[in-house]
Amino acid sequence: MRACNALKSLIPIHVPARDMPCLTPPPRYLRDMTQANTRVLYNHDCPVCRAEITHYADYAGREGLAIGFDDLNRVDLGMWGVTADQAARRLHVVHDGQVMSGIPAFIALWRQMPRYGWLARIVALPGIRQAATLVYDHILAPLLYRSHLRRQRRGG
Repeated sequence: MRACNALKSLIPIHVPARDMPCLTPPPRYLRDMTQANTRVLYNHDCPVCRAEITHYADYAGREGLAIGFDDLNRVDLGMWGVTADQAARRLHVVHDGQVMSGIPAFIALWRQMPRYGWLARIVALPGIRQAATLVYDHILAPLLYRSHLRRQRRGG
């Protein structure tokens, strides 16, 4: 029953948990999602995203950190509560049941990795957080998203 309650906590808020059936046993992707306090949703087809997240995943694996990594092209986005287009536009992180995107997602991820805790503290500072959000939201994320759309049009 504990696994069922953990699964229900992952369902987007607009779906009443009492209306969700309990899966016994849960599918592997949901079981894995409940085992990590933090999960990252990223675009593996994006070379920049893949390089950065692969670095984080390798580090998390070496350190035994409870962080999971989901490629938006190979996961059920319904459990994230986002569409494919929303997922491709920015980094998403779920931490302790809360879904975040953009700079708040990076901060949540970095806080879970001892090597990057200093970066999370700096970027979370007032002023720096707003500047980082502006740069990410209005420059970096749109550039990466446009590259994603070009790759899709080319068929790869």
